[in-house]
Amino acid sequence: MSNCNILAIDLAKNLFQVCKTDKHGNVIFNKIFTRKKLKELLIREKQSLVAMESCSGTHYWARYAKQAGHHVKAINARKVKAFLQGQKTDANDALAISVAARQPHIKPSRLISAEEQCLQGIECIRDLLVKQRISLSNQIRALLLELGHSIAQTDAQLMKNIPDIFEDANNDLTPAFRFSLNIVWQRFLNTIEEIKLIEQKQKVLISQDKTCKRLQALEGVGPVCAILIKIALGNVTHFKNGREASACFGLTPVQHSSGGKEKIGSISKMTGNKKLRSALYKGALAVVSQLEKRESRTQKDIWLKNLIARRGKKIAAIALANKTMRTAFALLKNDQDYKPQLLVA
Repeated sequence: MSNCNILAIDLAKNLFQVCKTDKHGNVIFNKIFTRKKLKELLIREKQSLVAMESCSGTHYWARYAKQAGHHVKAINARKVKAFLQGQKTDANDALAISVAARQPHIKPSRLISAEEQCLQGIECIRDLLVKQRISLSNQIRALLLELGHSIAQTDAQLMKNIPDIFEDANNDLTPAFRFSLNIVWQRFLNTIEEIKLIEQKQKVLISQDKTCKRLQALEGVGPVCAILIKIALGNVTHFKNGREASACFGLTPVQHSSGGKEKIGSISKMTGNKKLRSALYKGALAVVSQLEKRESRTQKDIWLKNLIARRGKKIAAIALANKTMRTAFALLKNDQDYKPQLLVA
């Protein structure tokens, strides 16, 4: 690829800045293309290295470029920023992408397939509906609390109390307010039903997916977490080992070392796959919380209990999430099922 021309694309919605450079880094052209013209360019050009920043349209254009016979390299936008010279313009951004693509030490971002992208989209839609359900329930509670009706913070309590409030003709709710509140209430109920439908569809997909079923055998990994891990580790060859995969998703401590002195901090809140890390942490915390209520069954249970005694529940949960990701990587790489080390009776 070092002898190829580079087509550096600054992605956008309709207009794309493309900077073409030869193998010596000389700029051949740097101009704007429409979506249609960009497709024609990728088909017309001889085999090149197509470089672009990682963003929402990266996976689609990467697949299109590969079908046209090109090599593809997607680069994290923060790494491209270091090579930007002059003011921020589309032309300078495309040139920075071209320069960053030639750096051997910059690891490219992982690309996902259309199937994985659709799975990711389903989970994003479910997550959006969950946020809307919470927003609607909070709005209903807040409005009624101001009128003296206090409702506990659970959906079950909300569904129990709202019908009684609507039926009470002696409260302070005006007809217009009742009408408006009922619209929000019906939207809340519809949102719950829509979430159930999507979750049922997810369960069907998981039951038919060998990888997801295998991942759910891990401690603290449920259906949603299994889907996220499958998407994250869809191409295990992208990582050298499980440690690198775990570090990539933000489950290892941040280092700030200098002069031979190593300083290990906490996990980073700015980098990594935040959604996956959150799901792994919540699942691990549930395992840690239940572990105190039962006897140890596996070697991992003993390790966890000792870690909890030394460092506390939260650090133990992060350590378990780290181990879960590394174990998941090993399972997918070696095409094996999870077999915990049971204690000898």
